Amino acid sequence: MTTQSGGDKANQPAPFLSSVMQIEPQWIDYNGHLNMAYYNVMFDRAIDELWLVLGIGPDYKKARNNSTFTAECHVRYLREIHLGDPVQIAIYLLAADEKRLHTFEELRHADEGWLSATSENMTMHVDMGLRKTAPFPPDVRTTIEAVAKAHASVAGPEGVGRAIGMPPTK
Repeated sequence: MTTQSGGDKANQPAPFLSSVMQIEPQWIDYNGHLNMAYYNVMFDRAIDELWLVLGIGPDYKKARNNSTFTAECHVRYLREIHLGDPVQIAIYLLAADEKRLHTFEELRHADEGWLSATSENMTMHVDMGLRKTAPFPPDVRTTIEAVAKAHASVAGPEGVGRAIGMPPTK
């Protein structure tokens, strides 16, 4: 899989790649690995990088008084990450409509490439004055649609749409 990073490459037919991140010592729990809460911190930092590319970051909030809120999140923890492991997150913009963004993120070991965790999210666009969902402005929607179209041209990641459940007992 080819991946791209940077503002001018977010709409290429590949997932968006975050910057490489380092695990902070205070994030390690008593089991000796990354505490589950900090996976979400890293996923959130990566999303913030993509939001800058899409034009919906902090400057957007200040200029237009609009922002985004996460409405739903499903994280899968697949392999332990430890202190000293560099990580990088690939983000797929799976779908978008006038008010929502459906993303899927893969947290991987940045040097070795193995998958540690995934996060699937539904994000809502919010008018901060009303604190209610609202349509994206047309210029922002155009950018989002271009990225979603480019990401749709690559094979989707494994694990999209997974649900939590236990098989029925007999």
